[in-house]
Amino acid sequence: MSKLSRYSNLSWWLLVAFVAILIVAMPVRATAMELLVLGDSISAGYGLEDKSGWVQLLEQRLKRQHASINVINASISGETTSGGLTRLPTLLERYQPRWVIIELGGNDGLRGTPLKAMESNIERLITKAQEAGAEVLLLGMRIPPNYGRRYAEGFFQTYARVAQRHQVSYYPFFLEGVGGIPELMQADGIHPNDKAQDQLLDNIWPQLESLLTHTDS
Repeated sequence: MSKLSRYSNLSWWLLVAFVAILIVAMPVRATAMELLVLGDSISAGYGLEDKSGWVQLLEQRLKRQHASINVINASISGETTSGGLTRLPTLLERYQPRWVIIELGGNDGLRGTPLKAMESNIERLITKAQEAGAEVLLLGMRIPPNYGRRYAEGFFQTYARVAQRHQVSYYPFFLEGVGGIPELMQADGIHPNDKAQDQLLDNIWPQLESLLTHTDS
């Protein structure tokens, strides 16, 4: 073997060794995982001071306890189950979330949307999220009996029925301990105020933490 060939081989191996050292020395970065919140005005923070909504509080808590999780708040005031269904495919493709929190239906109920249509929409929301590989937490809601008690009770039961059918995590009444309490509601009597946001997060935290712990590995 000529000196030139030996020099070329030596240079090649030195280059390989140098690259290997660089790779080993590079800091290992944890892969971020996305948690998507698909909700209406309650999750969008309607009427609240900036960064005081329950989703922002969730983000702060996760930074302390699950630093590798990013929160994507795709909530819009006035959103319905049909509107969420229209937007969800794009959100799933863009963010590829590992978890999806669905907080929709309140506006459907206030508008008197047929319960079968709302139920179908929620089912399709869950199915699309699951097909994209995401774990789902469904947040239930209650509405006043503006359209009669039969409609209001049927509305509430819809969430439990869908959650059981698709075997997803579920919290029956997101506004538990908040709804109907004047000091925790805004003047419209519909939207929780700043004081209520910690309670909203605490309501769903056990189910959510269980979901995160189960899949965050």
